[in-house]
Amino acid sequence: MKVVIAPDSFKGTVTATDAARALAAVAAAHPGTALTRVGGCTGPDGRPVDGEYALLPDGTAVVELATAGGLPLMAHPAPLTATTRGTGELIAAALDHGATRLLIGLGGSASTDGGTGLLAALGLRVLDADGTPLPDGGGALADAHRIDRTRLRAAPSGGVRLLTDVTNPLLGPDGAAAVYGPQKGAGPEEIDRLEAGLTRLSELLGGNPDQPGAGAAGGTAYGLAAVWDAAVTPGAAAVADLLGLDTAIASADLVITGEGRFDATSRLGKAVGEVLDRAARAGVPSRVVAGESTDPAALTLTALAGSAGSARSDAAHWLRRAGAELAASAVR
Repeated sequence: MKVVIAPDSFKGTVTATDAARALAAVAAAHPGTALTRVGGCTGPDGRPVDGEYALLPDGTAVVELATAGGLPLMAHPAPLTATTRGTGELIAAALDHGATRLLIGLGGSASTDGGTGLLAALGLRVLDADGTPLPDGGGALADAHRIDRTRLRAAPSGGVRLLTDVTNPLLGPDGAAAVYGPQKGAGPEEIDRLEAGLTRLSELLGGNPDQPGAGAAGGTAYGLAAVWDAAVTPGAAAVADLLGLDTAIASADLVITGEGRFDATSRLGKAVGEVLDRAARAGVPSRVVAGESTDPAALTLTALAGSAGSARSDAAHWLRRAGAELAASAVR
């Protein structure tokens, strides 16, 4: 029996790669992506973390923002100071290694800095009225006075494509701060401060803050689009095409996907919905594994563990249990 395992991350607990490994543990399967590890990147709270990127044979570098800037890397929420700088360091390393094109996944971000930390690692400077670079974090952006692009690295010749599953603009009630700030620990006053900072950034940087998806990853999509003319595209479909998911599904007997919470929004451009849609088109049965779910057909870690707290405390263990249960049911 051939099984395709293609989950999203279980936010706050395990990455998509680790979730796939756990689900596949019974079959001793392992994802085969070759990754380049970069040690000592700046984590979202300033502590060093190990990041990684994939460099494909055609010169395309694939960088996932959450690798060095994800919310699970935070010891404690810090919505005003969290930074995307580490992702910029990964991008710089990929360019130094010869990357000619970038695919950047924007999901799971800990910050709301408009991508300024990332861009600072690539040479952009956001200055205050005295000409001093601002500290990292969206909370400082309201004090921005001038943007210095003179040291900014050029975009790769093959362009930059941003992959996201959200369509939020940068600003306003549907924007990065208002919608996603609370998930990152921001209260009402902090959301107002972040909104003011992103508004000031848009005044200085230009670009199109109203573009659908500009608010992705705390406005990182906006920053890269404004500075590097990066294209904002639906991430799930692009990644599925890049990985040849349709070909893999076509010869499969079962498709397994999943995420932390499976609900009605999961089918609105997210990775899980994309996988399910492609499996349905191919006529291949599919199963969903989720931490929690509003769909009773999904296998949930909460049900296996007995409580949501127990499921979150050792998500990898319960994912392995889920994989074992699905494997057993598939051969019955």
